[in-house]
Amino acid sequence: MPEFYRELRIREQGAIVPACATIKLRLHRSDVGLTEGRPPDILFPTNVVEFKCGLIPNFNRIDFKNCDFKRTRGTNMSLRINSEAPDFTAETTQGTIHFHDWIGDGYAILFSHPKDFTPVCTTELGYMAGLQPEFAKRNTKVIGLSVDPVTSHGKWAADIEETQGHKVNYPMIGDPELKVAKLYDMLPETAGATSEGRTAADNATVRTVFVIGPDKKIKLMLIYPMSSGRNFDEVLRVLDSIQLSAKHSVATPVNWKPGDDVIIPTSVSDDQAKQKYPAGFKTLKPYLRVVAQPK
Repeated sequence: MPEFYRELRIREQGAIVPACATIKLRLHRSDVGLTEGRPPDILFPTNVVEFKCGLIPNFNRIDFKNCDFKRTRGTNMSLRINSEAPDFTAETTQGTIHFHDWIGDGYAILFSHPKDFTPVCTTELGYMAGLQPEFAKRNTKVIGLSVDPVTSHGKWAADIEETQGHKVNYPMIGDPELKVAKLYDMLPETAGATSEGRTAADNATVRTVFVIGPDKKIKLMLIYPMSSGRNFDEVLRVLDSIQLSAKHSVATPVNWKPGDDVIIPTSVSDDQAKQKYPAGFKTLKPYLRVVAQPK
């Protein structure tokens, strides 16, 4: 079954609806039957069917070219490590993007802000602009988000460059309707549909850093209070760890930095470790084995 259908990634106004939302499928042709995890001979009699979270229907009998998908009200998806990063279409300071297409085959850093012209965020955006070349070396794109229109972002960017000494040369998502903030579970559905009249304190939870892999899965989430500036050197360090682990199937210990010894996961047996690391490794405990960082 194509992944598009298996994961219920239904496009709605350029966005992709999370699989855990309630989806209403409305067919233009009433003679097309649907099966909902049941034998093929049991069909729904009507042309409107709702699919709940965790219920994966059998799509084999549907001609999707004749279907119109609409999202009904429901709760936000709960994002965790290894959840698929929700896809969306949004306006940015560098034009319209389709998020998954924009990520491409590399990694991405998405970091959010509760409001434009806020002091802590101003320092963060400037520092990230200076650090962006380091992320680029790691095949990682950077994108910011703030709960204000793109036109406001452009004015803010001038202040950031003036005060922080770095030009913001990565895209900034405008989220004046709070769609992305809700999609990424940073704001509740009850937050309304506009940023107008909302203060930074109202959007205090829109302070998350997401690291997203080439498989479009979330690898890291860090949530900061508004009063504490984010440590993007730490984000870079964790990215190095994530990429090293993905390439060599190792884990990194506390306060690890590139070049330090790494940990052999317990999923690797001693015999496998001896083959993989012929120069040897150190066993501190049966579950704790360290080895020089692979090249």
